[in-house]
Amino acid sequence: MSEDRVLVVIPTYNERDNLPRIVPMVLDSHPGVEILVVDDNSPDGTGLLAAALARDNPRVHALHREGKGGLGAAYITGFKWGMERGYDLFFEMDADLSHPPERIPAMIQLSRSHPVVVGSRYVGRRVNVVNWPVTRLLISIFGSVYARAVTRVPVMDATGGFNCWRREVLEAVSLDRMQSNGYAFQIELKLRAWRKGFEPVEIPIVFTERETGHSKMSKRIVLEAVWKVWKLRLLDLFGRL
Repeated sequence: MSEDRVLVVIPTYNERDNLPRIVPMVLDSHPGVEILVVDDNSPDGTGLLAAALARDNPRVHALHREGKGGLGAAYITGFKWGMERGYDLFFEMDADLSHPPERIPAMIQLSRSHPVVVGSRYVGRRVNVVNWPVTRLLISIFGSVYARAVTRVPVMDATGGFNCWRREVLEAVSLDRMQSNGYAFQIELKLRAWRKGFEPVEIPIVFTERETGHSKMSKRIVLEAVWKVWKLRLLDLFGRL
């Protein structure tokens, strides 16, 4: 297989302290990787910083959205930008250093035989999470178990946000038909890919809680995921995914 063009999409909102740290780590992980920062008009100036990083390095790109439009919408914007420019492989990755960039090469290698690669906190029924409060950990574990039970998607870490998708997967899932925008976006994208015949494979990662900034998790996002998985299940049952 010829060398893939790889794009790591990093959505940001108030990540000024973390962005200058994560960008060089991702670039150093693999020489073929490029980064697209999708900023939602961060009040702390993250977007301006992303633009400066893009000016200084041709492997870094920046997109600026008008406001805080949600995680799912940011990823869809980034995926479409990359597909228009001929990238072959797409990563989802948080800006807060919770996802380990050193796992990118292994995920790229695995993607050559598996179009969907999930960086998993819970593969093999292990819990690989550092510095998370017990409450947050239990919500995450229950969320993945709950999503898997309702939707039947065969992934231990159904809610995980460190994922690798081949271009043909994103083309097949009809991004414009995505129903979810928050926490449930990760579940829905995995479900749609699986239902299109792309069997996911999980690779273990160690997830580390952010050191700076604030988590974007909220009660509203969690509640969306609780009811949204049932909507996805019904859409799946009636062949509407």
